[in-house]
Amino acid sequence: MTKTIFTKKAAALLLAGALGAGLVGFGARAAIMLTNTVTGQPLDLSEAPEEGRDTEAVKTFLETGKNIYNEKAVCLPKAHEIYLSMCSGCHGHYGEGKIGPGLNDSYWTYPKNETDQGLFETVFGGANGQMGPMYGALNMNEMLLAMAWVRHLYKDDPKGAVWLTDEQRSAFKPFDANAKHVEAAEELPDACGGPAG
Repeated sequence: MTKTIFTKKAAALLLAGALGAGLVGFGARAAIMLTNTVTGQPLDLSEAPEEGRDTEAVKTFLETGKNIYNEKAVCLPKAHEIYLSMCSGCHGHYGEGKIGPGLNDSYWTYPKNETDQGLFETVFGGANGQMGPMYGALNMNEMLLAMAWVRHLYKDDPKGAVWLTDEQRSAFKPFDANAKHVEAAEELPDACGGPAG
């Protein structure tokens, strides 16, 4: 009986260690639990490219679940460029939805996507339908930038934008596709995970 209990405990500890190792991935440690949107299984961050793991934004996100690129003006041009090249084909140029759901209003196909952690889990690990995992196409820093553009496209009342800080919420203006807006740019500034970021 003692041997059986010890064996079960040892197996549980080994499993927990294996799951933890999958979350750690080369240089990226998650203090938060990141799970697949559909299956609920832990995400294996080691599947993402090594590039873009050691930025301030990724480190902050893995500790807190918050995206520091949200409404960071210097990062929005690159965020826009990533969104246009990787997301707009399915979700529309302004997040209005095409073959994928709209991303610019208060309705979320997966309610957890209203948080930065939930949206990252969906982007990284994929979802139902055409939304495959993006860890093979984007690094984690690029995912956070694309998410920041999705948040910037929000056109509803900022009171419902739980991802904004109180300061950001008070200054936030809902997106208007007809107004002049941030143009896409290929340059990745240092403050957004660029060469020294």
